Amino acid sequence: MAQTAGVKPMTIAGRVASERERCIGMTDAERQWRKQWLKDQVLAPNEPVHVEEYWKERTNPIRRLYRKPLDALFEKLSPVLGVNRAADYRYITGKLGFIAVGVLAAHYYFKYGGNDWTKKGGWRVVTSKPIVLPGHPRFPFKSERVSDADYADRGFKDSVLIK
Repeated sequence: MAQTAGVKPMTIAGRVASERERCIGMTDAERQWRKQWLKDQVLAPNEPVHVEEYWKERTNPIRRLYRKPLDALFEKLSPVLGVNRAADYRYITGKLGFIAVGVLAAHYYFKYGGNDWTKKGGWRVVTSKPIVLPGHPRFPFKSERVSDADYADRGFKDSVLIK
């Protein structure tokens, strides 16, 4: 969700946010308001404050569960690396972990869940006929399929049942 939840952002600085507007002239009330506004922009030494209960209320329990291992690891590494660097490494490690799991899942699916004669479902990977132009050593192209029964084979002739 957007930072402003779809509402156009409005600045609280008012017209005195621009230096040009301030040079035009400010009233005493605007000067007092701007002085207080500048004081309010200074953060306390302990800010930003991380409130654990607030974070738990705002995040999904499943998300907290899958984040817990890396959070625990980088919590122990943060004194060595520094808080900001540990947070950056934790972010990158999490993203790379999800990418690795996705690649491994896709590899497993295509290796063991392909479409052959034993299964009804699965993705069927089909290679197209190669481009063979005149002058190419394989011109004219002749298919490796010998008979009509070779065309919808889907690996049946290579099975141990037929041998």
